[in-house]
Amino acid sequence: MTNEQHDRRFRVVVNHEEQYSLWPAGRENPAGWHDEGTAGDRETCLRRIEEVWTDMRPASLRARMREQGPEGATGR
Repeated sequence: MTNEQHDRRFRVVVNHEEQYSLWPAGRENPAGWHDEGTAGDRETCLRRIEEVWTDMRPASLRARMREQGPEGATGR
């Protein structure tokens, strides 16, 4: 990683499906994404994403699986 890449500032953004991403601090958020609240260097933001995004399934899928109960979660 170059010094320029290391010195760049980033933000953690999240969408309505509770999926997280790293986004350059100086750029407008992509449509459908909002700031999570963490900003800093790349490593700081990636650590935060790893900390909070423990279930990669979209929120809508998690909700559907909860509604189906244990049988729906196992596919039986």
